Amino acid sequence: MIYSAISSLDGYVEDAHGDFDWGAPDEEVNSFINDLERPVGTYLYGRRMYETMLYWETAASDDSVSAVVRDFTRLWRTAEKVVYSRTLESASSGNTRIERTFDPEAIRRLKVALSHDLTVGGADLARQALEAGLVDELQLFVVPVIVGGGKPWLPRDLRLELELLDCRHFASGVVFVRYRPETAG
Repeated sequence: MIYSAISSLDGYVEDAHGDFDWGAPDEEVNSFINDLERPVGTYLYGRRMYETMLYWETAASDDSVSAVVRDFTRLWRTAEKVVYSRTLESASSGNTRIERTFDPEAIRRLKVALSHDLTVGGADLARQALEAGLVDELQLFVVPVIVGGGKPWLPRDLRLELELLDCRHFASGVVFVRYRPETAG
């Protein structure tokens, strides 16, 4: 299971107002993200992250979007999506099912059964997966901005020893880092 996030330099995925437009990737970063997403066949989301990602259900219908955006739209639409929500009544996208609770044992079984990569999206759901020892890899895009507060990409009380697997920088100043937790499994 992979947890991937776009964060400010000071560690937030949303600023204090819930905004994250400062993290929108440019074409170079977006193309790199697309390549990372190609092996992903299942996305696990909390409700808020799912509602944010719904943009990708129809993004390709906008003639003004680039080929890179169309590519990501295709990747997202074809993948299975599992949304964990106690309040969402139905899914608004294809290949999507709603689960009421996050069950670590069910995820362990899913990880074994899948022949493709699995990601967890959203800081709250990722916290549960990290605490359960389910995350095998952390991928972070650090945006060169300081937002001063908001929603952190990692829980404040989490401690993990990490092994650096990859590091890359982009012309925009964004830095990508990829780690494996020593407790992955």
